Amino acid sequence: GEDVKPFTPEKTKEIVMSLQQPAVFCNMVDDWPALHWNVKYLSAVLEGKTIQFRLGLKTVDLVPQFETSCNYVEATLEEFLAWSCGQPSCLSGPFSCYDYSKYWAYADYKYIARIFEDKPEIFQDVRWSDFGFPGRSGKESTLWIGSEGANTPCHLDSYGCNLVLQVQGRKRWHLFPPGDTSFLYPTRIPYEESSIFSKVNIANPDLKRFPEFRNSTAHVVTLSPGQVLLVPRHWWHYVESIDPVTVSLNSWIELDADHEARVEEAITRMLVCAIKSAENPSDGDLWLNPTEVEATSHEINLQYLNKAVSAYLKCQEASVSGQVCSSSIGAKQRTNAPCKRKRREVGCEPESCTLTTQECDFPTPKAEELQKIPFGPHLIQVLPQSHKTSGMGAVAVERVDGDLLHENEGEHFGKLHCKRKRLLTSNDCEIAAHQMDSDCSPCTSQTALSTNDLLDCLVNPRVISLVAQLLLERMRV
Repeated sequence: GEDVKPFTPEKTKEIVMSLQQPAVFCNMVDDWPALHWNVKYLSAVLEGKTIQFRLGLKTVDLVPQFETSCNYVEATLEEFLAWSCGQPSCLSGPFSCYDYSKYWAYADYKYIARIFEDKPEIFQDVRWSDFGFPGRSGKESTLWIGSEGANTPCHLDSYGCNLVLQVQGRKRWHLFPPGDTSFLYPTRIPYEESSIFSKVNIANPDLKRFPEFRNSTAHVVTLSPGQVLLVPRHWWHYVESIDPVTVSLNSWIELDADHEARVEEAITRMLVCAIKSAENPSDGDLWLNPTEVEATSHEINLQYLNKAVSAYLKCQEASVSGQVCSSSIGAKQRTNAPCKRKRREVGCEPESCTLTTQECDFPTPKAEELQKIPFGPHLIQVLPQSHKTSGMGAVAVERVDGDLLHENEGEHFGKLHCKRKRLLTSNDCEIAAHQMDSDCSPCTSQTALSTNDLLDCLVNPRVISLVAQLLLERMRV
């Protein structure tokens, strides 16, 4: 007989759309063909097709290893496997310059629709309809293949929430609630649409430069094959591969709040592009993330802002009149949108999402609300580090020595990629901060301020949220 899943699609969607804390679904994908997508299988399916890998150093510095400071190679999955296993055959291949003991490799943010465009039948191996999203398959999903140590810098996604299926190996997730935003020192350098990065290296935090990080509350969970992690809207996350080879796939789920986030992101793009483009170019400050092909002009950015505002207002009008805000509105806007990034590039962009103030947004669910969520062996809540639990269905983690993130128990995992010339490190605001002594005089501090320091304040999520609200109020008059 057919396997009976612990939750119906309707119930699962209700959990996904209402739960405001991370949780792991178990026993929901046992019959998915995608569970067989290990690297060896995918290598055979791709038949020698090359994909781009991002390479970073395994050494852990105090500064996050952003995508702008990584190297990139084009390689087949067969070559990646040989390299990750230490086989001599890889010595003359694309990984020949990179010692496996010193580097990790990551094929991240690979759109399944693009990689397997000549094999569309494989899309049906992914069945998000079991989670209450009929019609959503691998076509609306993204693939991630990494070696041990491969990681994604800590960031939050402006749009939607995230469902992540772990297929091969394990990944460890460090998650932080939206209310911790100020403790994570948000920055838009490197800039990419819909990602707000943290200046803190979660794996090795510099508490002298970022003392408020001590006040953050990490939720740590290790995802194993067959498990699906729910990353709620605006939860910060740092992700690392802890096994020799890992495979994950994910899908970003559209939310009703995403239209407002589109406005906020358009404002941010205008400001960042205008200010950074006016700055004298410097080889040491290539501020665009590799996911952003080029800095768009002020005219194009203004056009995009107007389209985002128009889409938001149309959705509001439809809601007031009792109609459902149609996703076709967003699709129409996407067709002409000048800026591309991740989900929007594959036509599954979220409907709206707000970068709101940390003080007001995302209240902790009340005890009675959490009681309605069917936590247990099939739905494991990822608890804060400082909490311990003996109850079934909870992942317990605790803080060690006040600063280190340490996991006691846990279970499962989970962004795009665009081709662009390799970028060098760095961020002159980071350099200036390193060079400034902690007891330097006010005069010295002022002269050390950089463009990026100004941007960190100007496009702070709280500021941009307020600007967007004022702008939308002006349009309603």
